[in-house]
Amino acid sequence: MYTINCKGKLFSLDVPRVMGIINLTPDSFYEGSRHMPVESALRKAGEMLEQGAAFLDLGAYSSRPDAEDISMEEESSRLLPVLKAIAKRFPEAIISVDTFRAEVARRAVAEGAAMINDISGGQLDEKMFETAASLQVPYIIMHMRGTPQTMARENQYQDICGDLVTYFSKAIRRLRSLGVNDLIIDPGFGFAKHPAQSFELLRRLDELRVLDCPLLAGLSRKSMLYRTLGTGPEETLTATNVAGMIALERGARILRVHDVKEALETVKIFSTLQHN
Repeated sequence: MYTINCKGKLFSLDVPRVMGIINLTPDSFYEGSRHMPVESALRKAGEMLEQGAAFLDLGAYSSRPDAEDISMEEESSRLLPVLKAIAKRFPEAIISVDTFRAEVARRAVAEGAAMINDISGGQLDEKMFETAASLQVPYIIMHMRGTPQTMARENQYQDICGDLVTYFSKAIRRLRSLGVNDLIIDPGFGFAKHPAQSFELLRRLDELRVLDCPLLAGLSRKSMLYRTLGTGPEETLTATNVAGMIALERGARILRVHDVKEALETVKIFSTLQHN
């Protein structure tokens, strides 16, 4: 099975892990995940770690469709004080930085982050692959087309899983050639994909296992779920857990979620089912 090197320690993914989302933006699509003040983020981080989160994913640039574009300095000013505070309060925490900017990633790792989560897969900053290689931290490469401002219009595929395998295969070859050892694949549910495409991707998720990298599923409270149900993100916890179970059955090793306790319950039921 898979292991990743975080802070010089091998971290097993034999049992699926949970990544808790901490949004440092004022306009996240899910209001319950917004934690702008440092103390609010610290409380949330402590709660998630106590519940059993393996990773904390901090993001200061909103990637929801049509989100406002902000400068690198604005992103850093939102991110770094909180990251430093969490790293100081919880030194054993494995912190992931959710950014597509190489310089933000570099600054974050210098302040205690141990993983890069790049929603653009290196497409929005040509220096990102080289930066990930030089920092020698695990790199999460997600599939997206365009930018958060344009991605909703860039959802044409010949064969969605085949197209993603081609996309990731090219990126993996380049990253490996640069010396990036620990790669995690995120298919990007909802990013340049309308709900029907996201559901097809979930149904066929196991086809991405041919890439021989651990899979991360970011399905938590996504529009593909609440639009299907005719609700909103606040009413989509049950659907998130159902979708998470399906992702686990199809090979996901990490669930990226807003609700850590419930996701870990999903993982426990899945693991019990696998071993009985």
